[in-house]
Amino acid sequence: HVQLVESGGGSVLTGGSLRLSCLVSGYTVNNMAWFRQAPGKEREGVTSIYTTNSSSYILYVDSVKGRFTLSKDNAKNTLYLQMNSLKPEDSAMYYCAARTSWVAGVMLSGEKYNYFGQGTQVTVS
Repeated sequence: HVQLVESGGGSVLTGGSLRLSCLVSGYTVNNMAWFRQAPGKEREGVTSIYTTNSSSYILYVDSVKGRFTLSKDNAKNTLYLQMNSLKPEDSAMYYCAARTSWVAGVMLSGEKYNYFGQGTQVTVS
């Protein structure tokens, strides 16, 4: 059983930075992602990572390219999302997601993942 625990959210001013963390336990996961959902809006895939023994493949939604950086520390079983140059439109609950059945590719569709964390709130004003 996979457990995902997010942390690192908070309130920042426009242009500020935050780093989100997602600690993974219970499974070795090759497909992970970050999603976000703002009040009254649909869930949005932000970034996805697919890892093999030798490579990592990462996809970003256009709105965060150049500002957000996804990384994964396999030794610490932790997924990170470094968010720079934050904008008010980045405000949302951010969720870490994992897929336990291996797929060779990056995916930003929520239906592709079978585990989600409890979320961490990001507020930019």
